[in-house]
Amino acid sequence: MNIVLIGYRGTGKTAVGKLLAKKLNRKLVSTDKMVVSKANASIDEIVKKYSWAKFRNLESEAIKNIKDQDGCIIDTGGGIILKGQNIAALKKNSITFLLKADPKVIASRIKNSKQRPSLTYRSFIEEIKEISEQRKEKYNKAADFVIGTSNLNVEEVCNKIIKKLDIFRLG
Repeated sequence: MNIVLIGYRGTGKTAVGKLLAKKLNRKLVSTDKMVVSKANASIDEIVKKYSWAKFRNLESEAIKNIKDQDGCIIDTGGGIILKGQNIAALKKNSITFLLKADPKVIASRIKNSKQRPSLTYRSFIEEIKEISEQRKEKYNKAADFVIGTSNLNVEEVCNKIIKKLDIFRLG
Protein backbone atom coordinates (compact mmCIF):
# COMPACT_ATOMS: atom_id res chain seq x y z
CA MET A 1 0.00 0.00 0.00
CA ASN A 2 1.32 3.43 -0.99
CA ILE A 3 0.76 6.71 0.78
CA VAL A 4 -0.14 9.49 -1.65
CA LEU A 5 0.10 13.17 -0.74
CA ILE A 6 -2.11 15.55 -2.70
CA GLY A 7 -2.90 19.25 -2.32
CA TYR A 8 -2.15 22.68 -3.65
CA ARG A 9 1.50 23.66 -3.88
CA GLY A 10 2.84 25.03 -0.63
CA THR A 11 0.70 22.80 1.58
CA GLY A 12 3.74 20.77 2.61
CA LYS A 13 3.63 17.70 0.38
CA THR A 14 7.34 17.60 -0.43
CA ALA A 15 8.62 18.33 3.08
CA VAL A 16 6.12 15.94 4.66
CA GLY A 17 6.89 13.28 2.05
CA LYS A 18 10.62 13.41 2.81
CA LEU A 19 10.18 13.11 6.56
CA LEU A 20 7.41 10.52 6.30
CA ALA A 21 9.55 8.34 4.01
CA LYS A 22 12.37 8.54 6.54
CA LYS A 23 10.12 7.79 9.54
CA LEU A 24 8.39 4.85 7.85
CA ASN A 25 11.50 3.62 6.01
CA ARG A 26 9.78 3.84 2.64
CA LYS A 27 10.87 4.97 -0.79
CA LEU A 28 9.87 8.53 -1.71
CA VAL A 29 8.60 9.09 -5.23
CA SER A 30 8.00 12.62 -6.56
CA THR A 31 5.86 12.95 -9.66
CA ASP A 32 7.30 16.41 -10.30
CA LYS A 33 10.85 15.05 -10.21
CA MET A 34 9.82 12.26 -12.58
CA VAL A 35 8.39 14.81 -15.03
CA VAL A 36 11.47 17.03 -14.84
CA SER A 37 13.74 14.04 -15.38
CA LYS A 38 11.71 12.72 -18.33
CA ALA A 39 11.57 16.13 -20.03
CA ASN A 40 15.14 17.05 -19.08
CA ALA A 41 13.76 20.49 -18.26
CA SER A 42 12.35 22.34 -15.27
CA ILE A 43 8.60 22.63 -14.84
CA ASP A 44 8.85 26.31 -15.71
CA GLU A 45 10.74 25.45 -18.92
CA ILE A 46 8.24 22.73 -19.87
CA VAL A 47 5.31 25.09 -19.46
CA LYS A 48 6.97 28.01 -21.25
CA LYS A 49 8.26 25.90 -24.14
CA TYR A 50 5.21 23.67 -24.58
CA SER A 51 2.21 24.28 -22.30
CA TRP A 52 0.52 23.27 -19.06
CA ALA A 53 -1.25 20.57 -21.10
CA LYS A 54 2.12 19.02 -22.01
CA PHE A 55 3.16 19.11 -18.36
CA ARG A 56 -0.12 17.44 -17.30
CA ASN A 57 0.40 14.70 -19.93
CA LEU A 58 3.91 14.04 -18.61
CA GLU A 59 2.43 13.94 -15.11
CA SER A 60 -0.04 11.25 -16.25
CA GLU A 61 2.84 9.25 -17.75
CA ALA A 62 4.60 9.43 -14.39
CA ILE A 63 1.51 8.04 -12.66
CA LYS A 64 1.37 5.16 -15.17
CA ASN A 65 4.99 4.36 -14.32
CA ILE A 66 4.46 4.26 -10.55
CA LYS A 67 0.89 3.04 -10.13
CA ASP A 68 1.97 -0.57 -9.61
CA GLN A 69 4.71 0.17 -7.09
CA ASP A 70 4.04 -0.73 -3.48
CA GLY A 71 5.15 0.65 -0.13
CA CYS A 72 6.04 4.11 -1.43
CA ILE A 73 5.36 7.64 -0.29
CA ILE A 74 4.18 9.47 -3.41
CA ASP A 75 4.54 13.26 -3.44
CA THR A 76 2.33 14.54 -6.25
CA GLY A 77 2.11 17.85 -8.04
CA GLY A 78 -0.76 20.13 -7.05
CA GLY A 79 -2.68 19.50 -10.26
CA ILE A 80 -2.52 15.71 -10.23
CA ILE A 81 -6.25 15.61 -9.49
CA LEU A 82 -7.15 17.45 -12.69
CA LYS A 83 -7.18 14.17 -14.61
CA GLY A 84 -9.46 11.59 -13.06
CA GLN A 85 -7.38 8.79 -14.56
CA ASN A 86 -4.45 9.82 -12.34
CA ILE A 87 -6.39 9.46 -9.12
CA ALA A 88 -8.12 6.28 -10.31
CA ALA A 89 -4.73 4.70 -11.02
CA LEU A 90 -3.28 5.75 -7.67
CA LYS A 91 -6.34 4.74 -5.65
CA LYS A 92 -5.97 1.09 -6.66
CA ASN A 93 -3.04 0.67 -4.27
CA SER A 94 -2.91 3.76 -2.07
CA ILE A 95 -4.22 5.72 0.86
CA THR A 96 -4.55 9.36 -0.15
CA PHE A 97 -3.91 12.29 2.17
CA LEU A 98 -5.02 15.78 1.18
CA LEU A 99 -2.83 18.43 2.76
CA LYS A 100 -4.61 21.77 3.05
CA ALA A 101 -3.47 25.21 4.15
CA ASP A 102 -4.84 28.72 4.33
CA PRO A 103 -4.09 30.77 1.17
CA LYS A 104 -2.05 33.28 3.21
CA VAL A 105 0.04 30.47 4.66
CA ILE A 106 0.55 28.97 1.19
CA ALA A 107 1.60 32.38 -0.14
CA SER A 108 4.16 32.82 2.63
CA ARG A 109 5.57 29.34 2.00
CA ILE A 110 5.97 29.65 -1.77
CA LYS A 111 6.51 33.38 -2.29
CA ASN A 112 10.18 32.94 -3.22
CA SER A 113 9.76 29.79 -5.29
CA LYS A 114 10.76 30.05 -8.93
CA GLN A 115 9.90 26.42 -9.68
CA ARG A 116 6.41 26.99 -11.04
CA PRO A 117 5.02 29.54 -13.45
CA SER A 118 1.74 31.25 -12.74
CA LEU A 119 -1.44 29.36 -13.51
CA THR A 120 -3.66 32.43 -13.97
CA TYR A 121 -1.37 35.48 -14.11
CA ARG A 122 -3.42 37.08 -11.33
CA SER A 123 -1.94 38.40 -8.12
CA PHE A 124 -0.27 35.73 -6.04
CA ILE A 125 -2.92 35.46 -3.32
CA GLU A 126 -5.80 35.77 -5.81
CA GLU A 127 -4.38 32.89 -7.84
CA ILE A 128 -4.03 30.69 -4.77
CA LYS A 129 -7.63 31.38 -3.72
CA GLU A 130 -9.02 30.91 -7.23
CA ILE A 131 -7.18 27.69 -8.08
CA SER A 132 -7.77 26.20 -4.63
CA GLU A 133 -11.49 26.85 -4.98
CA GLN A 134 -11.57 25.40 -8.52
CA ARG A 135 -9.83 22.21 -7.35
CA LYS A 136 -11.56 21.89 -3.97
CA GLU A 137 -14.16 19.30 -5.04
CA LYS A 138 -11.61 17.15 -6.86
CA TYR A 139 -9.19 17.26 -3.95
CA ASN A 140 -11.89 16.29 -1.46
CA LYS A 141 -13.21 13.51 -3.68
CA ALA A 142 -9.72 12.05 -4.12
CA ALA A 143 -8.80 12.19 -0.40
CA ASP A 144 -9.17 9.37 2.07
CA PHE A 145 -8.01 11.73 4.83
CA VAL A 146 -7.63 15.52 5.07
CA ILE A 147 -5.00 17.23 7.19
CA GLY A 148 -4.75 20.98 7.71
CA THR A 149 -1.12 22.08 7.71
CA SER A 150 -1.45 25.82 8.35
CA ASN A 151 -0.70 25.63 12.07
CA LEU A 152 1.44 22.49 12.15
CA ASN A 153 5.10 21.85 11.53
CA VAL A 154 6.28 19.00 9.29
CA GLU A 155 6.83 16.64 12.22
CA GLU A 156 3.29 17.24 13.50
CA VAL A 157 1.78 16.59 10.06
CA CYS A 158 3.74 13.34 9.76
CA ASN A 159 2.57 12.25 13.20
CA LYS A 160 -1.06 12.92 12.22
CA ILE A 161 -0.62 10.85 9.05
CA ILE A 162 0.95 7.99 10.99
CA LYS A 163 -1.89 8.08 13.51
CA LYS A 164 -4.45 7.97 10.67
CA LEU A 165 -2.58 5.02 9.13
CA ASP A 166 -2.71 3.15 12.43
CA ILE A 167 -6.48 3.77 12.64
CA PHE A 168 -6.91 2.73 9.00
CA ARG A 169 -5.04 -0.55 9.59
CA LEU A 170 -7.10 -1.33 12.70
CA GLY A 171 -10.42 -0.33 11.15
